[in-house]
Amino acid sequence: MRCPIVFLLFLICSTGLAEQSTISPPTADWFPVVPALPPAKGEVIRVTTVEELFRAAETVKPGGTIVIADGHYYMPRFFDIRTDNVTLRGESGRREKAVLDGVRSRHGELVGITGCKGVTIADLTIQNIKWNGFKINSDKFTTEVTIHNCIVHNIWQRGVKGPKVREEDRDRFRPSDCKIQYCLFYNDRAKRPTDDPDDARHGFGGNYIGGIDVMFARRWTINDNVFVGIKGKTGEARGAIFLWQGIDDCVIERNIIIDCDTGICLGNSHKPADIDVHCTGCVVRNNFVTRCSETGILADYTADCRIVHNTIHDPDSRLRRLIRLVHDNERLVVANNLLSGPPMRVETKSRVRSALNVTRANLSDQFVDAAGGDLHLTGPLEGVTNEGAIGLDVETDIDRDRRGTAPDIGADEVALDE
Repeated sequence: MRCPIVFLLFLICSTGLAEQSTISPPTADWFPVVPALPPAKGEVIRVTTVEELFRAAETVKPGGTIVIADGHYYMPRFFDIRTDNVTLRGESGRREKAVLDGVRSRHGELVGITGCKGVTIADLTIQNIKWNGFKINSDKFTTEVTIHNCIVHNIWQRGVKGPKVREEDRDRFRPSDCKIQYCLFYNDRAKRPTDDPDDARHGFGGNYIGGIDVMFARRWTINDNVFVGIKGKTGEARGAIFLWQGIDDCVIERNIIIDCDTGICLGNSHKPADIDVHCTGCVVRNNFVTRCSETGILADYTADCRIVHNTIHDPDSRLRRLIRLVHDNERLVVANNLLSGPPMRVETKSRVRSALNVTRANLSDQFVDAAGGDLHLTGPLEGVTNEGAIGLDVETDIDRDRRGTAPDIGADEVALDE
């Protein structure tokens, strides 16, 4: 029996960002098990102070590693890595122990990767910044970035941001082969006006906030992450995972999304004039999505994408959009998804291959812990177990357990659970 999710959240002052010396992130024994990185390679620079950290970023050679000792580091300004194949990692491997805190920073962005490739950031926490937490500067020729086993906490625009690539650069450069894996994105509460004055100034109504927001990505994988409480002021935040504008061949799999306004978005209803399709050849599979009242999973101006083997739970969905298909979605496949709540919203005129998606009004009693976001089924379920369509190239489930020759519908393969 899996234990319910445990939320141990610290207080934030009512007027905006507050200084904290420790963090207590949400945890549960059914969250993804994080594989450890191999030992550090190349030149290793160990840092114990903020000053040493900034100096290390300036002096590290390609292939080197910056190791951050456990501690709470109040960052005075934007921290940027500009050297190829550098690793920045917490020393102990316990991501909550090495904390880069932007509460005192004079800038609105916290950690950047600029004009380089092959950077890995792992085993640490970033928190308390009004704009972007990790800024993958894809508009400045940054690619092949890995973010592994990090906590992204109280970031008030985007936890990970990959900005728009200039039109004149797109033919020769796309930010490719990045990985965001085994990370925890969580906020203690919904966004407030004091968190980000630019939100109100630009008329976003306190909802300009999301988890991962990237453009022009190619062959990215976003896997085994947990997102909790990414919410806007009026419940209209952007996606916990939001891919749009020229996205190619990306995979979103085995993520857990709980109590965010919006879950996973392939595309957006806003399509600039220089964009024909938001997302092409992308796959969304084996994800748990719980109570995302704006939208659970969205396909909006896509081509050759697949949304398969996901479990979505929101019986009281405000807008009744557990899965929403809108505008053009050429050759879209939506199959073997398990919906606990309203049925799929099909608002596209495109011909969609939709097969064996199962909708039940409320499966709370069939899930291990629906309130906590654990959407593993308690046992075999009629019409779901061994009832899925085959040939979807989804050989394992959310726990990496092998699927049978007659797969179960949804993200969890009940028949093979131990």
